[in-house]
Amino acid sequence: MAFPSGFLDELRSRVSLAEVVGRRVNLQKRGREYMGLCPFHKEKTPSFHVVEDKGFYHCFGCGAHGDVIGFAMQTQNLGFREAVEELARAAGLDVPRDTPQERERDQRRATLYGALAAAAAQFEANLAGPKGSAARAYLEGRGLDGETMRRFRLGYALDARDGLKRALAKDFPEPLLIEAGLVRKAEDRPEAYDYFRDRIIFPISDRRGQIIAFGGRLIEPALAAAPPTPLARAGLEGGSPRENRHRPKYLNSPETPVFQKGRVLYGWPAARAAAAREPSAIVTEGYMDVIALQRAGFGTAVAPLGTALTEHQLEEVWKLAPEPILCFDGDAAGQRAAGRALDRALPLLKAGRSLRFAIMPDGDDPDTLIARLGAAAMRDVLEQARPLVESLWTSETARPFDTPERRAALEARLETRVRQIADRAVQDHYRRFFKERLFQALSGQRTDKRRQKRAFDVRRPLSVVHPPEPPPRDPALLQRRNAEIRLALVLNHPFILSEYIEEVSAYRFADRELDRLLREILRIHALTPDLDAASLKFHLSQHGFDSVVSRLLSPQVLTHAAFARPEAEPDAAREGWLELANQIAELGKSEDKAVAERDLAADMSLETWERTQPLLERKGVD
Repeated sequence: MAFPSGFLDELRSRVSLAEVVGRRVNLQKRGREYMGLCPFHKEKTPSFHVVEDKGFYHCFGCGAHGDVIGFAMQTQNLGFREAVEELARAAGLDVPRDTPQERERDQRRATLYGALAAAAAQFEANLAGPKGSAARAYLEGRGLDGETMRRFRLGYALDARDGLKRALAKDFPEPLLIEAGLVRKAEDRPEAYDYFRDRIIFPISDRRGQIIAFGGRLIEPALAAAPPTPLARAGLEGGSPRENRHRPKYLNSPETPVFQKGRVLYGWPAARAAAAREPSAIVTEGYMDVIALQRAGFGTAVAPLGTALTEHQLEEVWKLAPEPILCFDGDAAGQRAAGRALDRALPLLKAGRSLRFAIMPDGDDPDTLIARLGAAAMRDVLEQARPLVESLWTSETARPFDTPERRAALEARLETRVRQIADRAVQDHYRRFFKERLFQALSGQRTDKRRQKRAFDVRRPLSVVHPPEPPPRDPALLQRRNAEIRLALVLNHPFILSEYIEEVSAYRFADRELDRLLREILRIHALTPDLDAASLKFHLSQHGFDSVVSRLLSPQVLTHAAFARPEAEPDAAREGWLELANQIAELGKSEDKAVAERDLAADMSLETWERTQPLLERKGVD
């Protein structure tokens, strides 16, 4: 049988190509792609590429190419139907049966697409015609020119009860238009009427770019709260008088055989095309925001359709970028939407897959901010986006935790949120992050020097404590502790890197683990000079440095270096940095003098005396 095209598209979107290939090939992530040794021919240098966001693999050695279905067929010696059935079972999808009903349904879906395409063309013609003048004036007032209206295929639904129905009646029967969500029929009215009336129309496309639904916006928002008109009271504006009493500002198509609101993102086809050249993706709240962002050069902008992000929409966004930015309004509604997205995302987090949150200035959304201040202002907002872990910490610590009982409640809340994460490795890293943050927050509140500092065990509650150890006296240990404090200072105050980058770049630590950490910090700084402390630590924990970072930020290192703690003022951090440099210089002088004394005791010759005398006479080392 020929499977319905919609089913195969759904299967490919549900199944991760990288995961399927990764069961047979050791893949390494390289930017937006994965690479490994080709399973179809022998090779020593990887030439096999998996492009997850576009759904295909390609080997530059032997030319093998295909999608997830083709890979299952080739590697498991399966036929097409067998491969589809196996992948469908893994994805939890029911395979359509080859029945007359299924064939009729597939044909009907094709007809629905045709009706929706015809409706889109009619809406576009309405906007361009004389009756669309008010809609055009509104859009032009929002900064959209004719080219933009054509690019996004914007349209206008006439202020008429059955304008669209009459325009499409010749080619599409009324029952089909009802099924497509273009026309509706009220139980108490004999005649069907247009679903969209007197609204600006935004076509909504699926992953292949086919129009599957529409969003409609009132030209004048005040109409949403206006009392019912005489026509509405008479039932001549569509629906019942009760339905017309309050017209919503935005209206989406009803769900149909080709449109499920929770599985679609507005702007997806253009965003998918832009994802190959843009490192991130942006999720915003509305149609106009997506249009404004894409026009301003942020090509990967998408939006849910007036609801909170669903799990399926999150999976779609992660195909655009590993850490998309959720850019919601700063008002209460926007923050609630961000909170709901965070809740939905937690169980789905995986290594290298998370979210960031950008908060718009008060009173602005992306559309208005770009119109007022330009793309640079929008870019500043996006660059200040906070990692999900930071946003979660801020949310859970909004209430005071200044008593033992409140701290215990905070720990319980954080542990509950951490346990929502299904991936155990990510769960452990979140637990580490929260324990470190809690220690930092509490250390600023404590005045009793004998109070024990909290330590950290990734799989246990915050109950293990260690007293601070005294500073080392041995010169070698002092030198190591100096290196540890310098790294801790950089971790808590990354601005030190920018101000002393030449000095930091010249450091070479004897301890291989510390030196490897320093090289990674310098690499991150070169790529992202403005990275803040939390983002730097989170990146390091994601790349295998969590153990050494936790040790450097422990009380054993920071007890005797208040200037390196996160709450230290920038000037104190700078002074501490310079003092550390002086200590190293003095330690070097002391070591040179000790070596000179040993050399002179072993060989009292004139040559040895002349060589060691300058070292023995150095000031400041006696």
